[in-house]
Order: sequence, then structure tokens, then C-alpha cells
Amino acid sequence: MAAGSDYGLKRIVWKKIKDTIIADCRKSEVWKILILDSFTTKLLSSCCKMSDLMAEKITIVEDLFKSREPVQEMKAIYFMSPTEKCVEAFIADFKLKPKYKAAYVYFTDYCPDDLFNNMKLHCAKYIRVCKELNISFMPQEAQVFTCDNPSAFKNIYGSNSQDKKKTLETLAGQLVTLCATLDEYPGVRYKKDNNMENAKILAELVDNKLAVHYDLDDSGKKKGKTQAQLLILERNFDPVSPILHELTYQAMAYDLIDIQEDTYKYKSKDGSEKQALLNEDDMLWVKLRHKHIAEVSEQIPKMVKEISASKKQPDGKITISNLAQMMKKMPSFRKQLTEKTIHLQLAEDCMQHFSNNVEKLCKAEQDLAVGADAEGVKVKDPMRTLLPVLLSPFSTHDKIRAVLLYIFSLSGTTDENLNKLIQHVKIEDEREFILNWKQLGVPIITTPSMFSRKPTRRDRSQGEIYNLSRWTPVIKDIMEDAVENKLDSRDWPHQSECPTAWNGSGAVSARQKHKGSAQDERRSGSRLIIFVVGGICHSEMRSAYEVTQAVKSCEVIIGSSHILTPIRLLDDIKALSKGPMEIMTIEERNNA
Repeated sequence: MAAGSDYGLKRIVWKKIKDTIIADCRKSEVWKILILDSFTTKLLSSCCKMSDLMAEKITIVEDLFKSREPVQEMKAIYFMSPTEKCVEAFIADFKLKPKYKAAYVYFTDYCPDDLFNNMKLHCAKYIRVCKELNISFMPQEAQVFTCDNPSAFKNIYGSNSQDKKKTLETLAGQLVTLCATLDEYPGVRYKKDNNMENAKILAELVDNKLAVHYDLDDSGKKKGKTQAQLLILERNFDPVSPILHELTYQAMAYDLIDIQEDTYKYKSKDGSEKQALLNEDDMLWVKLRHKHIAEVSEQIPKMVKEISASKKQPDGKITISNLAQMMKKMPSFRKQLTEKTIHLQLAEDCMQHFSNNVEKLCKAEQDLAVGADAEGVKVKDPMRTLLPVLLSPFSTHDKIRAVLLYIFSLSGTTDENLNKLIQHVKIEDEREFILNWKQLGVPIITTPSMFSRKPTRRDRSQGEIYNLSRWTPVIKDIMEDAVENKLDSRDWPHQSECPTAWNGSGAVSARQKHKGSAQDERRSGSRLIIFVVGGICHSEMRSAYEVTQAVKSCEVIIGSSHILTPIRLLDDIKALSKGPMEIMTIEERNNA
């Protein structure tokens, strides 16, 4: 395993897979075939490489739903979701004429009795092992997970959705498997919301499912609560963070550059098409992703110079032909240089966008979000801040983002004012980009009598370095308050009481500065798990690492149904008022 995946959620998931599936394999010396559905394919590729599987005597990896040649002298491992579609495909492999000598079956989650009995009925004599692993979430990064379900957004918030209950049930089940994989039985709290009930419903579902899961463990003992907290809240708690232009490397790249499935495609200097995977196997990405673009743009060229200098020819000259010769002779040097070149290119791409238009947008966005300018002077008339953006030749999406920030800063605007803004941006036929936020419980239209209390924010003015990055995601305040045991129980009711560590004795100031620890150092303290209904953005992911870094006594893990980028979020918001769309449960994911 690459060093980058040797810590955090990915390491824990890979260890669990090794301790069950791989450990069972080792018992027989025969080489085996591994058969996966689309979810388990994604899950495995997130935490291991083909070489890791080869080392464990797995020679072939196959797709459960594609036609496969029978190999009757070999045993097959099936790692799949417990759905009717998967079980039917499995039965088809053995019902008439067995494709393999025997089957080792592993489900990601609890397998319903009817499916299990159906398997037993048709294939009992071929099944050597049948286990449930309890991993139906995706380890995205060391401290970030998703439920790999972007459709949950429409199913929960869509005006015509028939699938809200079913989707919340599925998410609750996935959250329970996260807790089980971490071996945590957390106290559960949720953010109280007078407009929305989803966080409360999800908290109840999770707490009930956790109680059932931990009622009896394998040794017949009941498991008590561990020193962990699970906080559940809805996307409307902070509509600003996912809309702002962010200037830290990862958030900026995913906002401005078309990165699909974490793959960055670019043209190299010789004009050839190249692509690179932005994940934790790339240690330079791990080192740079949360830094401000100004630091990244400074650091990478320095690194390239340092490598070249350390490997330069005896006569001290660095020429392109010398570098090419060295790259041929030294594969490790080539790898180092390639890694730096990818980030040199990506940072350049980001800076290109920044200097074209993002820099001009950022000042207005930050003033609207923070409610004050860089000198700390309060913004008295937000419309004066917004107008220059509307009068400039920015893209429609950028103007919509600025209009939304203006509306959020006022906690809603009048019908008349909104109509003027919509005409200004020329989105008369696409006003859903703005109006549909009300389906998330975000106020868009206000009446003069309406009064909304804005949460008080922590003062971070002393820590600011960059004028265009003054906004701090609200989630960071919440994380710090939780760690310091300062969450108000009126705003954050307990679904189930938290263990004593969270009642004052274990709280450590999140603002206390500790020496930065190595990221793969195992923390001995408690865990804070945060789940946002409706998606999380990259700056919120970054906050989890920053708070963990500042507080050695607590590891913060954050997750949601999916990860948001500003454009994807706007498109999802716009689609909320469209007709019903089928729910994409685990079962349908496997169709994809």
C-alpha cells in the first residue's frame, strides 16, 4: 500500500477487508477470482491497489454483471451489496451449471432474510463462507467519507420526491456501518431546525439502528457507548461556504477545473494529453491540498529546482537533455519530477482562472459573506457591493453565486428586489437556481415582519493572512464548540446521551496550538463524527483536518451523501422542482 493511504479511514477499511476476506483466502493456498459489483469496485479501489490483491493470491478481478467464462477449478470470492440484483446474479453463476469450484460470499451490509434464504435454496452446496462486513460507506480521504449517493439530495429536498423516507433509512444504515468500522458507539446529537426535520429523523434512525447493531456483539456482551460524538445537521446551516470561490488548492481546483472522478486531465508542454489521479497516494497532494494557492504557487517551483539541483551533473549545469538523461537512469527521480510537474500545471491552471476573473469576484464575495470589508468596516449597503459584479462580464453562474451571497447576507430579500436581480442576471426562465433554496429551508423571500437570528461567529480576525480568504466555514465553529463542550443543548438536542468524556472532562480548547503531528499518528483521544444532510464542500472537509491538527485529543471525521462543488450544487438546486426521479439506492448504483 502506498504511504498516502496508510492512515485514516482508507487504512481502517483496508484492514477490515484484509482481516475478513483476505484472512479467509489465506486458509487455502489456491489462487482465487474476486467478483465485485460497481459499489465494491469503487470501495476497493479507494483503499487498495491491484498489487495488494495479487500479493494475497487474487489473480483476477471480475464484474458481477458482465458475462464471464467459467473457471471450474478455481474458487471465487464475491464481495457485493446485499441487493436483489446482486443476489440474482450470484445465483445465476451456480444454479444451472456452476461457474466456479466454490464461493466465498461477503456482503457490504446486512443481507435481508429473503435474499439469504434464496441463495441457500439454490447454491448452498457451493457456499463455503457467507459474511456481512458492515462497510457500506466510501472512505474518500483519511478523515472524509461519503455514502456515494448524490441522488440523495433530490430524494430528500425535491418537491415531488416520494423517496425521502427510504433515502434517510439507507443513509442511516450506511452511517451505522461507518460507526461499526470505526468500532464506535457514539452519542448522537442533531441541529434543531424549525423549518426542517431531516436531521432529527436521521438522528433517530441512526440511534435506533446503532442500538440494534450493538445490542449483542459476537461474544454475547452488550457494547456500551464509546467516547465519540455523532453530530447530524442539514445543509441550510451554512449556505455560504459551498457557494464562495475558495482560494485553497483543493477547493479551488475542484471549483474551477473540470475534475471528474478525482482525475485531472491536462495537456503537457509537448501537447500530449495526460491525466493524473488526485488522491492520497500522491503525498505532494496531501501536503498541498489545504494550503492557499499563493503558497502552492510559490512552493512547487522551489521543489522542482531543489530536486534538479540535488541531481545535477558534475559540471553544475541543468539542461533539458541532462534532465531527460537523468530521468531515464533514475526512475525515482522521474517519479518525483512528474509528481511536481502535475501540480505545477494544476496550480498554473488555477492561477490562470484567478487572474482572469476570480480575483475580481473574491473581494465582493468575501465582503458579502463576512459582512465587513478587509479593514473590518461593516458592509452597510450590500447592494453596492453586489452591483459591480452584476455590471461586469462574468459568467451567469458567477453572477448567480454573487446574488445568492447577497440574499444570504440579508437572510432573504423582497419579491420586488428578487425580480430585479433575476432580470439583471438574465435568468428569468431559470429562477429555480435561486428560488429552490427555500426547499432546503434557506430564507430567500422575507416579509418586513420576519426576524431571523444570525448565529454569532467566532472572532478569527487575528488569524487572517489573506484578504480574499477571510470567510471561515460555519462547520469549523461547530467542530470547535463540540470539542470544547460548548454546544448549546437547546440548539443541539441529544438523541442519546454522550459519554462522560464529552461532559467537560475530555474537552480541550480547539484554539490551543499544539505542535503539528504527523498525519498518520494514531490519536488516542475521542472522535467527533459529523454528517451533513445534503452534501459537504471542500472547505468543510479542510476544517476537519485543521481542527484535528489543533486538538490532539480529538479526531474529527466528516461525511455526507456526496461532495459538492459550487456548479454541481447550483445544478442540483435548480433540478429540485423538476418531476420525480428514481431513487438511486445501493441496488440501482450497481446498475450504473
